Amino acid sequence: MQDLDAVHPDAVQTSAPLLAGRPRRVRQVLLGAAVLLLLVLLVAPNELGRLAPAAFLRIPVDGLVAVALAVLLPTRFRRVAVPVTGALLGLLTILKIISLGFSAVLDRPFHPVLDWPFLVAGADYLRQSSGSAAMWAAAAAAMLLALAVLLLVMAAYRHAARLALRHRTAAARAVAGLAAAWTACALAGVQLVPGVPVAAHDSYDQVNQVRTGAQDEQVFGALLSTDAYRATPTGDLLTALRGKDVIVAFVESYGRVALADPELSSQVGAALDAGNARLRDAGYTARSAWLTSPTTGGGSWLAQSTLLSGLWVDNQQRYTTMMASDRFTLPAAFGRAGWRTVAVMPATTTPWPEGSVYGYDQLYTAPDLGYKGPRYSFATMPDQYTLHTFQQRERTPGHLPLMAVIPLISSHSPWEPVPKMLPWDAVGDGSVYDTAAGSDDPAEIVEKRDRRRVRHAYRNAIAYSLNTLVSYVETYGGDDLVLVFLGDHQPSPSVSGQHASRDSPITVVARDPAVLDRITGWGWQDGLKPGPDAPVWRMDAFRDRFLAAYAR
Repeated sequence: MQDLDAVHPDAVQTSAPLLAGRPRRVRQVLLGAAVLLLLVLLVAPNELGRLAPAAFLRIPVDGLVAVALAVLLPTRFRRVAVPVTGALLGLLTILKIISLGFSAVLDRPFHPVLDWPFLVAGADYLRQSSGSAAMWAAAAAAMLLALAVLLLVMAAYRHAARLALRHRTAAARAVAGLAAAWTACALAGVQLVPGVPVAAHDSYDQVNQVRTGAQDEQVFGALLSTDAYRATPTGDLLTALRGKDVIVAFVESYGRVALADPELSSQVGAALDAGNARLRDAGYTARSAWLTSPTTGGGSWLAQSTLLSGLWVDNQQRYTTMMASDRFTLPAAFGRAGWRTVAVMPATTTPWPEGSVYGYDQLYTAPDLGYKGPRYSFATMPDQYTLHTFQQRERTPGHLPLMAVIPLISSHSPWEPVPKMLPWDAVGDGSVYDTAAGSDDPAEIVEKRDRRRVRHAYRNAIAYSLNTLVSYVETYGGDDLVLVFLGDHQPSPSVSGQHASRDSPITVVARDPAVLDRITGWGWQDGLKPGPDAPVWRMDAFRDRFLAAYAR
């Protein structure tokens, strides 16, 4: 490899393949463009909501170090340092692009240690909603894009390094001056955009995330080993619910925005008000509040494991650790106390070994549910079909008391199309459902529609899921039914906006007044719709408070 400063300055340009043979002015423009491109990539924030013009007025320490290496290192070291540094800058840029994508969906930056499973989940989402061909095409395109970015950044840095060598004294002075300014801004904590420091240190942040990820495993291990309810005698568990069927239903993407945003609450709130009136007329009462989810925009399995385990499971590393443990989950508590425990997982299309960790006696995945109707984009089946099939298979006359966990998925993005409500006795095997307009549209097409239409589809889907639950209670309820339904997390920022709260509604419904009397001390509000001032708990607090409320 020819060294960067081993040629006469006037011949430097011709040693670069991208610049060879071009007029001097063109070469200068391309060199300047390379420097500008590299600078933009280095200073760009890693969250979509912080992409403001002022966010680019930063001093990147990574760039200062990169230029200093090119200018100050001896020739023999520079031959290795330049390509290696270029590759590192390229990888940093790829991570930043991934992070911007994460912030668009999950409203947070990408964690290089903990978040790789989300990429697998994203691929699975494409497979289920758009088919295997679309998934593999997207994966191939992503890999080609990553390679192109890596090569582009490496080339840009090499050209920038050549330019710095041609003006070595000026470059060294500029690095020294900017380094002093960076230090001053870092000490003063200067930010032109909230959360985006002028003294940029993205590479350090990535290294720090790796370190905190390793520390988090130890912290979570200590939490996992502490459980106030694991040794509770069977006779003291859930005594106030004996003889009841308890259903915990997760409503996908049912977040605070559905009730706090006037554009959405006009339909969702109206559905809850009407449902509350219908249930009240049938003798039911309800109480509602808010739970703060460990995730937003996606990662439903993290929210579900948090509620059921009583642990704050906010990343895949914690989830994997919890799944490898013998944690005393809420279903396990019901199982020890004599209930038959069931999980109905309509979005799970492959074997799900984690079910045994929760302590379920029976697990139904999508293939087990026998649905013969059309898909609705991501949703493998309508929520009404899921609940109908559960009713027909498990809540038969003379059945043992049941505890069931049922994630409902008709309100999963892209939220369009929405199934129609049918008479319950007409659901059958699902073949009665019509293929709605848009059912065959790939998810990526649906999600690219304008924001107003996406939000309209979201509120329709949430209203459908909530109406389905209310109708189920009306049709199949009774004195022995206790329904707990909640949102797993807020929808993506395309609906909720950037940096929205992570609160989701939770409601307990029962006809037996003794059931709700037990939670009077919680201070939850009456009805299906929590108000803005209703209590807010972290989602991991629910398991212990529930077990305490219904213990002997």
